[in-house]
Amino acid sequence: MVSIIVPAMNERARLPSVLREASKVHPRSETIVVANGSTDGTAEIAAAIGARVIRFAEPLGHDVGRRVGAEAARGQALLFMDADMIISAAELRPFVRAVLSGVDVALNGYSGSVGRQRAHPVVLAKYSLNAWLSRPDLHGASMTAVPHALSRQALEVIGPKLLEIPPLAHTVAAVRGLNIQIANTVAVGSINPVRRRVGRSDPLASLVVGDHLDAVHWLIQEQGQRGGYSDLNRLRGKVR
Repeated sequence: MVSIIVPAMNERARLPSVLREASKVHPRSETIVVANGSTDGTAEIAAAIGARVIRFAEPLGHDVGRRVGAEAARGQALLFMDADMIISAAELRPFVRAVLSGVDVALNGYSGSVGRQRAHPVVLAKYSLNAWLSRPDLHGASMTAVPHALSRQALEVIGPKLLEIPPLAHTVAAVRGLNIQIANTVAVGSINPVRRRVGRSDPLASLVVGDHLDAVHWLIQEQGQRGGYSDLNRLRGKVR
């Protein structure tokens, strides 16, 4: 079975189309909608369409719905989506196929906008983390971006709780030796609704960069202050 996890908050307009595409991904699937903080009937629409609905009266915050859905999932492959982006079943199937063929973490190859003169902080964070993890081949691909899919083994190794912080989950997967591959490239930047900014700041970008710092902190705790990179036997203590 394939579990398709869709966190949703006030997405009644897009949700029917999102769930229609999700239903065509695999013949044996369940769709779990984590309806949190919704006041527009999102949960009722999802239930009427046939999804399993987990309801929370208050907003859970960014990415927490992934954890909730993963904890409820029964499938051997878990596909993560967002309710605010309509992605065709044809673009979603490669992620599920990759996991069912032995990949543990099937990533979206979309790295963000990379053609600008000044790189976006989130793009820099994703590239930097993959370089630190000795996976420069992943470029800026990350569990931060949907769609992506996990095997049941990956969920057990990473743990559902860490899915609240996608870069940390990504880091644990790499360090623990899980099979991480790019399964398909879906240009979500062109279909992701424009986020509301406060002045010149972007709260979501700040959150995602902070999540990457959490991942770096874990890596240093796990592999030493240089994150597993050699100091080439410098005798630092001999010099005062």
